[in-house]
Amino acid sequence: MFLPANVQTNIDRIQNRINSSANTLSSKTEDNSEKIKNLIEAVRLALIILSAVMLLLTFLGFVFSLFGMQFLVYILVITGWILVTGTFILCGIFLLLHNVTGDTCVAMNQWVQNPTAHTALDDILPCVDNATAQETLTRSKEVTSQLVNLMNTVINNVSNNNFPPNFGPFYYNQSGPPVPNICNPFNSDLTDRTCAPGEVDLNNATQAWRGYVCQTSGNGICVTRGRLTPAMYGQMTAGVNVSYGLYRYGPFLVNLEDCSFVRQTFSDIHATYCPGLRRYSRWIYIGLVMVATAVMLSLVFWVIYGRERRHRVYTKQRTPGGFAGDKPS
Repeated sequence: MFLPANVQTNIDRIQNRINSSANTLSSKTEDNSEKIKNLIEAVRLALIILSAVMLLLTFLGFVFSLFGMQFLVYILVITGWILVTGTFILCGIFLLLHNVTGDTCVAMNQWVQNPTAHTALDDILPCVDNATAQETLTRSKEVTSQLVNLMNTVINNVSNNNFPPNFGPFYYNQSGPPVPNICNPFNSDLTDRTCAPGEVDLNNATQAWRGYVCQTSGNGICVTRGRLTPAMYGQMTAGVNVSYGLYRYGPFLVNLEDCSFVRQTFSDIHATYCPGLRRYSRWIYIGLVMVATAVMLSLVFWVIYGRERRHRVYTKQRTPGGFAGDKPS
């Protein structure tokens, strides 16, 4: 109500952008997290099923070979070769994943250790220089301080004054205890400032002001005790939200801008997750190679055993005293 029209428009626009960005970031993060979890769960289930099928195939082939069920053995041999081929392909995929993971971890570590060197990640993560980032932080502090000063000016000169009824738009029958000022977190030189007694912090100003809001009539005049109309309270709440957002998240956004946050994240990933990820991916493809090789050797041994069994039966039939020799000529 008492803020300039351009300031109100800018506050509403910034608030909408902040809310939209926060909602988009939260939604995308949740979706990506869910997709990654589903992918990992699907891979885990596929590996378990593949291992179980391989073990079952090996056991059945062993049993069928012992009992001389050559037809079933041949069926298992054909099925086994298909599974072995698929397992080797899957092993190659995990080997590729292992190499990509290793190269990515090395690239992240090089980018963190050499922030001024041109690396492959520079083309993916365009970072601004430190001077530009600090200029952005300074401007965010200035906007925060100016918004707080503007709202305190409205509180001191309008809300906490008792104007006569003929004093135009500044009179709306305000009454009751004075509205506390907002604590400006910065001095005039933008250094950190300590709150004075009686001031309210940016993070709880809207809750503190809620008790000073009056009920108004159709023409905007307070009909109950209070020094803030609902319209004023809404505009000042929007201003507080923008000021608090810039004050609270401005340094974080600057860290995003100059990639300090990304460097710290990459450093944590390289130190915490890269060793385990590379180790476990190596275990997976080595395990797949061992399983595929074992099944492949089992297939070969089944065929050899089947041929040897038929050869023994044939030899026994042709040997004197065997099954064929007992028959009359």
